[in-house]
Amino acid sequence: MADFTYLAIDNKGKEKKGTIQAENKGDAVTQIKKNEMTLIRIEEANILTKDIEFSFGSGIKIRDLSVFCRQFISMINAGVTIIDALEMLSVATENKTMAKTIVKVRANIQKGETLSESMAKYPKIFPSIMISMVAAGEASGKLEVAFERMAERFEKKAKLDAMLKKASVYPTIVMIVSVIVIIVMLVQIIPTYKSMFDQLGADLPIQTVLAVKLSDFIIARWYVLVGLLIAFIVAVNVYKKTIPGQITFGTIARKLPVFGIINVKNASANFARTLSTLVYAGLPMVEALEITSNTMENYLYKECLKKAKEEVVKGVPMSEPIQKSGLFPPMVGYMTRIGEETGDIEGMLSKLADYYDEEVEMATQTLMAALEPMIMMVLAGIVILLISVIMGPMISMYGALDNL
Repeated sequence: MADFTYLAIDNKGKEKKGTIQAENKGDAVTQIKKNEMTLIRIEEANILTKDIEFSFGSGIKIRDLSVFCRQFISMINAGVTIIDALEMLSVATENKTMAKTIVKVRANIQKGETLSESMAKYPKIFPSIMISMVAAGEASGKLEVAFERMAERFEKKAKLDAMLKKASVYPTIVMIVSVIVIIVMLVQIIPTYKSMFDQLGADLPIQTVLAVKLSDFIIARWYVLVGLLIAFIVAVNVYKKTIPGQITFGTIARKLPVFGIINVKNASANFARTLSTLVYAGLPMVEALEITSNTMENYLYKECLKKAKEEVVKGVPMSEPIQKSGLFPPMVGYMTRIGEETGDIEGMLSKLADYYDEEVEMATQTLMAALEPMIMMVLAGIVILLISVIMGPMISMYGALDNL
């Protein structure tokens, strides 16, 4: 495969520059023309013209996968072959990493591989649940149904993740601004008051004395604080990668005030949605639990589902280890058990996922509404602290002046 840079005119009359991967120049020209563009110039990319990408990790977001699934469904339903659909998607996809991977997947299919086999070669791009669903869709002849279910799952997860991030952004910004204000006060304002009091010989209030000492330390030893902060961040990141660290942070995530219950409900929704999707695709429960466990972000839930898989292998109903773990809300265990008894585990899990999706959404909205007065109280406390530190010395200053 080679990279080709091109200049073309699209069907709206606008110029479009880009890079495309193809076996040769003729194949690149064919791909561009199939996208209803009039080619003006095309040449093989060199080190000066080739796109340079800086990426951390795969660079693929859930939203990218969701859009890919939706576009793929539309093309397949319109009667477009998989080869042609992938060719068009490789050009239409905005994420360059995703686009290049689609080109490679298409090339592998042309060599005789199935879509799932080709996608499995790129686990950093396509998650295991997606590969399993595609394989099941190919086996059943319902590939578009598999992509439909995956699109729904990605869209709901992206929506929940966006809401949780939105809920955390506001307090994070307020905290950062508060820290900056306090540092400015300690470094700029407090030293000014200190020099004034030294000249007057007045006694500083206790809160101001503490602020002055802290100010002196920051000014003289700021590099110590920076070093400690960096060391703390590195230590935390290293600890998080260890098993005890994952257990600790997993427990904290479940026990956090307000956020803890949201994390538990979000984990329940993810478990139910993923497992129902895999069971619907026809995967055995053992394999479905293995894949589902790998999608869980919290280490505690990941290990819980792995133990549940081991119990299922022994012939134990899945609902028993789920209930005994104490990690999931009681309703998860009850609904799972009912699904096993009625033979409709997929339907029950799907309803459970819908329920907890709504619960997470409502809890997040409630949290965001409650955060505003809570943050106002925090800001009020900071203002009172600043006033006591600054106004206290001023009152003492006036007393000292009266004694002169």
